Amino acid sequence: MNVVTTGTPGARFAALATATPRKDVELGLHIALPTAFPLAATRPRYTVRHLLKTREIGDGAASYLRETHRGSDRSGTSYASTPEAGFRATAATAQPTGVTAELSVPAELTADPELLGTIVDHRLIVRLCTQENDALLNGSADGRIPGIRTLSGARRIAEPGADLARLVTETAALVEETGGSCDGIITHPVAYWELVRLGLLPRLVEVGVRVSRTRMLPPHELIFADFRAAFTLLDTMRSHLAIRRGAGQDGQDLLTATVSVGLAVHLPQHVVSRTAVVHGPPD
Repeated sequence: MNVVTTGTPGARFAALATATPRKDVELGLHIALPTAFPLAATRPRYTVRHLLKTREIGDGAASYLRETHRGSDRSGTSYASTPEAGFRATAATAQPTGVTAELSVPAELTADPELLGTIVDHRLIVRLCTQENDALLNGSADGRIPGIRTLSGARRIAEPGADLARLVTETAALVEETGGSCDGIITHPVAYWELVRLGLLPRLVEVGVRVSRTRMLPPHELIFADFRAAFTLLDTMRSHLAIRRGAGQDGQDLLTATVSVGLAVHLPQHVVSRTAVVHGPPD
C-alpha cells in the first residue's frame, strides 16, 4: 500500500488510480480523512469528533483513566457532598477500529483524474464523516467504539420537555452537577434549526458551547455533555482510499474511504440525554 503524507487526498488518489485504470488501487494517508472535507473551511459544521479532545495513538490498544460513579447525581454545598468526591478511578483500554464509507461511481467518471479527485474530496469524504458520526454515537459494529447515546453510566431523562429553551438551560446545568462543564450539545437537524429559530445558538457560542447536528440520532433527542472531559477521540492518523473496479452497484467502480479511530470514555456521568418536543418540517 502506498503512503502519502502531503497533498489533497482526492487529487493524490486520483493521480494514482487513473495511472492504472484497470487495476484495484489503495492509497494510505497519514491523516484523519474526516478532517479533510474541503467545504468545512467555508461552511463550518461541527461533527461529533469536533466536540471531543483528540489523542494520537498507534494501531494497538490505548490505556486511559476512567472514573466510575455510583452515588448521587446532585451536589451539596461542600466538596464532600459532591458526586466527584465519591468517584473511583480505574484503568481502562480502548482499541481503534476502521470506519468505512463506500460510493459506487460509473467507470467513465473514475477514468477522469480531475473528476475522480473531486468525487473523493466532496462526496466520499462527507459520507465518511457521517459514518464516523454514526460509530461515535451508536457504536461500531465490532463493539470497539462504544456509542455515546447508549453509554452505561450516562444520565437519561425520558420525560419530554416542551419548552426547548428552558430544556437547554436546565440540562446544561445538570451536566455540571457531576463536576463537568457543559461544552457541547448533539442534536438532529430538526432540533438544531429550532435552536436557530429561537435565537439560542449565539448565546450558546458566547458561553463556549458547540452544537453538532447529525441525522444519526432521533429528532427529539439531544445529548448534552462535558465532551472534552468525558471523552478522548483516539486517532491513529491512519486512513486509506481504495477503488475496486466493477465491484459497486450495477458493475460500477467501488470507492471506499476508511479512518481508524477509537474512543476513550473517561466520565460517562458527564453525559445527559434529554427528550424534547420538537416539531419537524411539514409533510
